[in-house]
Amino acid sequence: VFASIDVRPYAFAVLTVNAAIFILLRLRNSDSSWLAALFGVVAAGVVYFHLLFAAILPAFVLCFFLVKAGSRRTMWRQFGVASPAFVLAFLPLIPGIVNLFRSAGTHVYEKPPTTLDLLFTIAPSWVIGLFVVAGLVACVNAATEKSRKRDASGHFEIWRPLVCASLGLIPLLLLYGVSVGTSIHMFASRHLLVAIPGIALCWAFVASRFRLPAVRLFFCVALVALSAYVYLTYPSFREHNFSWKYAIAVAQKNAAPDNAPVIVCSEFPEADYVTMPLGSAKESRFFAPLSYYKLTVPVVPMPRTLNAETVRVGTQFLQDATRKHQRFLAIAYKESHPSLSWLAEQASPNFKVRDLGRFDQVDVLEFTPAR
Repeated sequence: VFASIDVRPYAFAVLTVNAAIFILLRLRNSDSSWLAALFGVVAAGVVYFHLLFAAILPAFVLCFFLVKAGSRRTMWRQFGVASPAFVLAFLPLIPGIVNLFRSAGTHVYEKPPTTLDLLFTIAPSWVIGLFVVAGLVACVNAATEKSRKRDASGHFEIWRPLVCASLGLIPLLLLYGVSVGTSIHMFASRHLLVAIPGIALCWAFVASRFRLPAVRLFFCVALVALSAYVYLTYPSFREHNFSWKYAIAVAQKNAAPDNAPVIVCSEFPEADYVTMPLGSAKESRFFAPLSYYKLTVPVVPMPRTLNAETVRVGTQFLQDATRKHQRFLAIAYKESHPSLSWLAEQASPNFKVRDLGRFDQVDVLEFTPAR
């Protein structure tokens, strides 16, 4: 459930990117002010689904002028319509973006990318191989008189490759540059989705240069088949991400009879930089699994790692639990194992600690008063 909720904004963001590109290309042969306004609104809509997808906005601006370069008379009028529409739609996003900049360091949990990561995003190795094969076939075909006549009759428009390259490379290089040049590493595969439509257009343009239809068909069909084979044969393809469902179910069943509180360590890195939401953890975004997996007993929220806030919350809770002679549980993902170890050590003089098991990478401990 959590994985499906987590992935949904990316799917809609990519859908909106494609819609914006479609409208942008329609503007090539349209003087409509309404279409220009729609482009501005849809471009802002991309950022509604994910703030980091704002990396494509500079590409949209550049591509607008590339697309409309042949119609300067209407270019500025449509730009004057699209800009206010974008600003109005974008205004509600400003507080979120300001907060993102203020808390940028709290979201970092990816490794810095390498040049190989950048190149692989643009052109996975199997794509290069297919391109070489298709190119060789095209070269052989070009030796015939018929192909030479086709090439001579082809019409090349420079704005097409520039638009494709801008939509793919500008957001990609922005994410790469920030990730390499600063301590904020955002070059994650899910964030790179913002550049994938543009990169796909780049490869589509490359494939279009193969004049022989059979070569284009071979390139596209082979690309889909080989990509599917590569990903479907990955060792981790059939492995699901971990889930809190089973650990929370065990904790609920164990704690419900006497309403024993449950200490829950957040799995989110951002939780290490805020004060824990005592009394409202089930509504906090740092404890999202609790919003859809049933846990009716009181919840004591803790950060992801063992830090000062963990010690503060844990010490205060242990004092209260010792005074009340109260049984309690603790659940945590593997990243929070040091916190569980610290908690067990601190509670050992007054509580018996029992390991209830590990359920899909989430550990559950039971703390029973010693006497």
